[in-house]
Amino acid sequence: MIESTPKIEKNELYSKGVSLYVKLQSDDLLKQINNDYLYWDKVKYKKTIHSPEELWYAVKFSRLLKSQLITFGKYQFSFTTTGYLQKSLHHFDLNIGGNLGSNVGIVETDKSKYLISSIMEEAISSSQMEGAATTRKKAKEMLQKELKPKNRSEQMILNNYETIQYITQHRNDNLSLENLLYIHSLITKNTLDKPQEEGVFRSNDDIYVVNHTTSEVVHQPPHYVEVNELLTALCDFFNKDTGEFIHPIIKGIIVHFMIAWIHPFTDGNGRTARTLFYWYMLKKGYWLTEYLSISRIIKDTKNQYEKAYLYTENDENDLTYFVTYHLKTMEKAFDALKEYIRRKQKEAKHAAQFLKIPNVNERQAQIIKLLHEESDRVLNIKEMENRFQVSNFTARSDLKGLEELGFLTIIQVNKIKQSFIKSDRFDEILKKNKL
Repeated sequence: MIESTPKIEKNELYSKGVSLYVKLQSDDLLKQINNDYLYWDKVKYKKTIHSPEELWYAVKFSRLLKSQLITFGKYQFSFTTTGYLQKSLHHFDLNIGGNLGSNVGIVETDKSKYLISSIMEEAISSSQMEGAATTRKKAKEMLQKELKPKNRSEQMILNNYETIQYITQHRNDNLSLENLLYIHSLITKNTLDKPQEEGVFRSNDDIYVVNHTTSEVVHQPPHYVEVNELLTALCDFFNKDTGEFIHPIIKGIIVHFMIAWIHPFTDGNGRTARTLFYWYMLKKGYWLTEYLSISRIIKDTKNQYEKAYLYTENDENDLTYFVTYHLKTMEKAFDALKEYIRRKQKEAKHAAQFLKIPNVNERQAQIIKLLHEESDRVLNIKEMENRFQVSNFTARSDLKGLEELGFLTIIQVNKIKQSFIKSDRFDEILKKNKL
């Protein structure tokens, strides 16, 4: 249960808050509380000559001075521009927009390879957050080999993967109620207990957001008759830049929050919310968002994710809690991407030794490296197409070429389909090439 904040009347906030703010505005404590955007449950333990309630008055007044209001239907929300927000937004303006590869070391030739891998990671993590029970290795194999999903968990992952691919192709489209329903139908295909609820807004209020650990109801969404009005307002917010300027990244995060808050569907709201965030970011030119597996970080910090929602709702719909959490998540995802690229570039250098083998191209060198490290790996043409983003002809030629060189053995799956495994001569050939 999230502790409620002290109740403050507006006139009381101005009468008490002003004098307390004046006393504390040069204090590093107030800056630290706002940069981290701490909720009452942490602020009350901060050591100061003032009482916890007096400190909270100063905190609330300082936030009010820099707050910006947003309205959806009859509901009012706000966010505060803190020093941390400004610094973080500047960082992302420099690093996830602009020229390809300028700050993370992605060269044009590697773009497709990293992009496909990142989309897979995002699809898997987003699904696992919603209960998909499968390993990352099995899920990646299914996507790479384009295998048919065997269960609901695998179907969820495939749906997320195909949905993210869809929005990357339609990044410049506007959001409407119709394409929001279509996105939901893509995400939930063959995964709902009631298939008729795919791509359909909820028609009742028999829906509660529950803390699965305590079984406590933590959010009661707006009445179902308000859903169309609220989503229409959200579509306008998504499509138009009118009124007071809101930084695009903050707008994208607010879109994420509002879908989950409105809860327009019986299921799949979280996956839809995260998808719309990606869509908005791509629409606004933040190309690197495609490469960030944000859901993987959220999955690892799910308790903080849920608290960010609760803090917002418990403190007069102050969205800054959620915005701050989301930006910190993006920073971790960006750092993870840079580490991933460094690791893959190191692996590529290691694979380069296999290029010394006569008549072996770069892709074939990577295949040899893969089998050298995973001797029981079973390969097929479709997996090579997806892994290297090449045509069926090129993938087939690469594998057939390695079979002719003696590295691979063909296994005939049926009259048409073939798989490839490490040959008995594999190690012998590497020794001959002094590798």
